[in-house]
Amino acid sequence: MAGHSHWSNIKRKKEAKDKKRSKEFSRLSKMIMTAVREGGKDPEMNPSLKLAIEKAKEGDMPKDNIEKAIKKGAGEGEEGALEDFILELYGPDGLAVIIKGSTDNKNRTVSQVNQILKSSGGKMAKPGSVKWLFDRKGVIEIPKSDDNELKAIDAGAEAINHKEDTMLIYTSPDNLNEVKSILKKDVEIDSYDLGYKPKAKSEPHEKYERFLSDLEEHDDVEQVYFTIR
Repeated sequence: MAGHSHWSNIKRKKEAKDKKRSKEFSRLSKMIMTAVREGGKDPEMNPSLKLAIEKAKEGDMPKDNIEKAIKKGAGEGEEGALEDFILELYGPDGLAVIIKGSTDNKNRTVSQVNQILKSSGGKMAKPGSVKWLFDRKGVIEIPKSDDNELKAIDAGAEAINHKEDTMLIYTSPDNLNEVKSILKKDVEIDSYDLGYKPKAKSEPHEKYERFLSDLEEHDDVEQVYFTIR
């Protein structure tokens, strides 16, 4: 039994390490794709892409993964050009969720998201049935630190939501570019977009952790917003 227990502990640690690595690769891929979509796929002509590739290499991301992310950002996926999407969902216990992303095959993406929902007891929601629980906001994601939080406040952030390794900085939709420009002088910007802020405060809960993590790790999903219904 002792040997079995030791093996189980090793297996759990390896699974946790693999999951963390997968999540980091997913974050880096999205950073590369965003940079390509904004400035093109030539890193010598696109400083944001060059920085994203450097960070991917520092994170030991395989060369094939980097090249795949660049092609996907440029709309060179097997199915063709990228298409932005917004999906409204109900997760476990009525957790209201909006996910944003881009895909080269929306039918495939919806089918895969449905599988995540099915395993958690969730379901797809009709367009508009979840959005009323959120306010439209500018959303900037930056690395989490006390120093960055103070800089975000000084830059004009309306609110800040802490994630595991990053922070979501909320602005008014009209003020997104101004706050982003101020932050960019001193802070690494992981992503920015017009997104959603829950009207009611929602803190991550252990019972939703696996569900939200599965959504965030999906290759086509760029942001996940949620609140308790």
